[in-house]
Amino acid sequence: MKIEKFVIRYRWLIIGLSILLVIGSVLPMLKMEVNPDLATYMPASMPATVDQKKVDEIFGEREPLLIIFEAEDVLNQSTLTRIKKLNQEFKRQKEFDQVISLFEIKNIRGEDGMMLVDPVVKRIPKTDEKREELRESIRGNSMAYGLVVSEDFRYTLMLIDVVAVNQDKEVMDLLFSLLNKYPGDEVVRISGQLYLRTEANDKISRDFIILLPIGILLMLLFLWISFREIKGLILPFSVVAISILVSMGLIPLLGWELSIIGVLIPIMMIAIANNYGVHFIAKYQELKSLRMDLSMQDIVIETTRYLIRPIILTGLTTMVGIIGLVAHILIPAKQMGVVVSVGIGLALILSLTLIPAWMSMMKKGKLKHSVTQSGSLSFLDQLLIRIGKANTLHPRRVILFFIAFVIISGIGLTRFRVASDFNNIMPKNHPFNEAIDIAGEHFGGTKSITVSFQGDIKDPIVLKEIDRYGMELEATPGVGNVTSLASIIKIMSKALNEPGEEGYDGIPDTRAAIAQYIELYTMSGDPEDFERFVDFSYENAIMNIQYQAANLDEIDLILDKIDKLVEDDSHVSGIAGYSLIEKELCEAIAVGQAYSLLFAFFAIMLLMMLIFRSFSAGLIGALPLLFSITCTFGLMGWLGIELDIVTALLSSISIGLGVDYTIHMFWRLRTEIRQGNSYKDAILVSLRTIGRGISINAFAVILGFSVLFFSGFPLIRSFAFLIIISLLLCLISSLMLIPAIVVIRKPKFFSK
Repeated sequence: MKIEKFVIRYRWLIIGLSILLVIGSVLPMLKMEVNPDLATYMPASMPATVDQKKVDEIFGEREPLLIIFEAEDVLNQSTLTRIKKLNQEFKRQKEFDQVISLFEIKNIRGEDGMMLVDPVVKRIPKTDEKREELRESIRGNSMAYGLVVSEDFRYTLMLIDVVAVNQDKEVMDLLFSLLNKYPGDEVVRISGQLYLRTEANDKISRDFIILLPIGILLMLLFLWISFREIKGLILPFSVVAISILVSMGLIPLLGWELSIIGVLIPIMMIAIANNYGVHFIAKYQELKSLRMDLSMQDIVIETTRYLIRPIILTGLTTMVGIIGLVAHILIPAKQMGVVVSVGIGLALILSLTLIPAWMSMMKKGKLKHSVTQSGSLSFLDQLLIRIGKANTLHPRRVILFFIAFVIISGIGLTRFRVASDFNNIMPKNHPFNEAIDIAGEHFGGTKSITVSFQGDIKDPIVLKEIDRYGMELEATPGVGNVTSLASIIKIMSKALNEPGEEGYDGIPDTRAAIAQYIELYTMSGDPEDFERFVDFSYENAIMNIQYQAANLDEIDLILDKIDKLVEDDSHVSGIAGYSLIEKELCEAIAVGQAYSLLFAFFAIMLLMMLIFRSFSAGLIGALPLLFSITCTFGLMGWLGIELDIVTALLSSISIGLGVDYTIHMFWRLRTEIRQGNSYKDAILVSLRTIGRGISINAFAVILGFSVLFFSGFPLIRSFAFLIIISLLLCLISSLMLIPAIVVIRKPKFFSK
């Protein structure tokens, strides 16, 4: 039994199974969890992650939070009082481990041959004279000046280590409650991955609450404007709704978590899943206009019979394009490739079963659109007719226009860049990014690299090498500060020796002298002050390099400098840091982009060859995709939009969607040419018929993706802009470039 008659016969069974599918998809969604932690988006075997875990095993896993206070003068009494109270509160809370602030930084000085270790701020100054004394004291303290207090005394920071076992939201709620408990006039900005995760988690929830309803409303509005029939709304919408529920339900069902990328999934289903329903309604209206004698069931059977092959083929090619994300290195991208492909496959099946089953029980309805009456042609119909005339009368001009456009856009590829971090997850004016900017300008940067050492750390040879590395790195462009046990030992040497003496501002020559320095410090200071740089047994130490970099090239320059310095040092046990995890993640995104792009492109080209049994069909069919991808990435270069965690998904999604327009155009051209029409006549007819369906479909998809402009994530908004441009280019190519090439070359696979 043919599918079109099977659907009519078992329509109630199809509707019933669809309802059960909806119920079965809702239950797993109740257990869905959100994961905004970018570090977990990469495989655990990533080198930077492995090296960081080694450091964490020795020194403990730290989750630093950076709080920056801004005031006209941070040494004023009210600001210092507030910071002191917050400092005490943070130290009392079990959620926080170590606190660094003006009230924790030490002033190391010598007196009568003894080393004295005092807080930088012993007491809060109440007079201008005392305040200036404190200011001069801070200027002379290399551990405070430029590290904890900015040189203009406008900013001061607190660095808090969070105990890793705590929940992000609980920690941030506690932090904000303490800040509110001790209010002040200072502007407070926060940075740190924990804060970023919390903010991202809130924005993911916000996006779902806002974007999904807006997307559905816009889709319904567009369907009504396009078809002016109730069935033109409810039938495609039913397919979209079921596809969204199944796609989202698969995430917890497979044991996965919802990522930042996951925000795209329901919007993609709104944009894509109604494709096939749109073509069904468009074909139904075409037959209703041309074959007024047909009954509703006859129209349903005829529409299903005509669309079954092109819909299956376009659905498969879209799935192949999207499944190309499985070749991506990002775990959420792989997961999205799977669930979206399943959702598209389901939408394809429902469009060929549920829609005709439901439609067969509806009335035929009044004629809303006519493809025969020229007097009632819409703007879209008139535009398609003009495009058809341009293609058939001036095909070479059309092709030259596309070539010129590719060249101009392609020049932008020379400016194409890969993101070096994920700060653009938040808006530029978000406190997270404002804190990063301030830290970069006044505190040496927020990026850090940790070089770990293993051996006898009190050995003067080891410490002198660490000191040498630090001095050379501080002279490297982009590096702000380098801190280690060696830099603290040098500060001690200044306290115990007079300027000009042999031991002043240097590392002692004997292990015993170094041990004595440390012992003298612990007599009046806190031994825990060293735990950020060396372990209890003095067998492992780290050197922390604080820097700023605007792109991957600048990070590579600093890394190359580090590698050259330590390449022959047997005591170096590893190079780690969250900025390196970010760097590897960004580089992996570029590699994953290339893999998924190549996989999707060549898979689509192969499918086109198999579908139309022609090598030239694959080549010609790939041209709109090649044109679209080249121009889109070139545009990214011109506009300075970087390749990041979201825009890296662009090529696979664009290829998967854009190929549909070419397949539908090929299919209609072949049908018309086989019926005896000339190539030019076939193009004119195809543009007025399937061209209308393609255009409505494309603008429905574009409207679906436009909802992403309301996202709270800037990189999601950039993706929305780029995917819309890419799909427009695919549409224009299918309506103009393909027909122009067909007129000139007259491919034989259309007439076989």
